[in-house]
Amino acid sequence: MIVFPAIDLKAGQVVRLAEGDMARATVYGDDPAAQAAAFADAGASHLHVVDLDGAFAGDSVNGGAVAGILQSFAGKVQLGGGIRDRAAIERWLDLGVARVVIGTAALENPDLVRQAARDHPGRIVVAVDARDGMVATKGWADVSTVSTTDLARRFEDAGVAALLFTDVGRDGLLKGCNVEATAALAEAVAIPVIASGGVADIADIHALAGRPGIEGVITGRALYDGRLDLAEAIAVAAR
Repeated sequence: MIVFPAIDLKAGQVVRLAEGDMARATVYGDDPAAQAAAFADAGASHLHVVDLDGAFAGDSVNGGAVAGILQSFAGKVQLGGGIRDRAAIERWLDLGVARVVIGTAALENPDLVRQAARDHPGRIVVAVDARDGMVATKGWADVSTVSTTDLARRFEDAGVAALLFTDVGRDGLLKGCNVEATAALAEAVAIPVIASGGVADIADIHALAGRPGIEGVITGRALYDGRLDLAEAIAVAAR
């Protein structure tokens, strides 16, 4: 299982939000590239980066910060936030992003995901963000009438690399990952699932590790607040 340390970007700063609320942001630093390098020094081989401003704007806002991260981190960077057309997908992949995460466009324009997954095997991830079991879009500001499982099943035959499942109600709150909902989604589809939202400590890593179909876990606030040691989490996940 892969551990993805998270770097969320707002106005060029490293932040964490509570339940995806931009008004409830905690700033953890103003040098995203240095944060990426620190995660690399702790043993991280993968990063999960989100352009939060881009998620609301529908286009890249923190491109300069992302470029700095790509230069300072030798591992694989997975990027989401405002990637809603083919030009954005191509631009980021060409710049060296290993995988792009598509959320809003996956619901509104599934053909975009299918075509991109066909042309870029292993490099397209679909975000399945849930509020009470229903898909949330546009930076989690809107909630659809589509269930997370229904959305995931739409891409069973599309060749996407993974599904990124986030329980929005737990994100950034250190309530503990919704292990059961994540595992249920992994059992419902053949696509690998990445867990996200609410990771509190090493117990969450133990709970997720070894579960069928779960490819990885994203953690942010627990690392920044010192509740989770990244090297220990990576070691547990590797076992």
